[in-house]
Amino acid sequence: MSSIVEHVVLFKLNDDDVDSGKINSMVNGINELVNLDQVLHLYCGSIHRLITTTASDFTHVLHSRYRSKEDLNAYAIHPDHVRVVKESESIREDIMAVDWIAEQAPEALAPPLGSIGKITLLKLKENVMEEAKLEIMEVMKEKFEGIDQITVGENFSPGRSKGFSIGSISYFRDLGEIEAVDDQMKLQNDKIRDYVDDTIVVEFNVPSSS
Repeated sequence: MSSIVEHVVLFKLNDDDVDSGKINSMVNGINELVNLDQVLHLYCGSIHRLITTTASDFTHVLHSRYRSKEDLNAYAIHPDHVRVVKESESIREDIMAVDWIAEQAPEALAPPLGSIGKITLLKLKENVMEEAKLEIMEVMKEKFEGIDQITVGENFSPGRSKGFSIGSISYFRDLGEIEAVDDQMKLQNDKIRDYVDDTIVVEFNVPSSS
């Protein structure tokens, strides 16, 4: 498989006023969608750490993978997906989604069990040229020690992206590996800082058992 579609959704759930059972039911319902034919990989869970330059306070994350845009669209309108979305409307305060094509699919479509996912979303300043966008994505593709897989791409679904146009997702073996490359990541951010208006970074735990 040469390329895949990455689908990232961030949720803010009203967990202060909602019974935890409703939240668990939503998360479990989403995770069951991994059984749909269109889905190559899917995981939904709580956010371990959120870093942002705005007041965003998302609580949960969904990451899933598809063979094509057509499969992502088929997933979106599948009755099981529509049902889960409707059932969660009452506890969902905010949502955003970013989709991109990973030109080179990772060798393993499902991230290693027990690994740490790190999503980075960028909102670029106005009038950033295409050449600069390509430069930004090349910088973000740099693979540090401890990263099992990484993909980067430009968002093709602007409707729910809140203006964020570039996304990346990488999987590390553990939190220690992320902390070990913290200085390198700061240098990476410095290279693209002049082009970026806003950044969201999300870290989450992949369960140690399927």
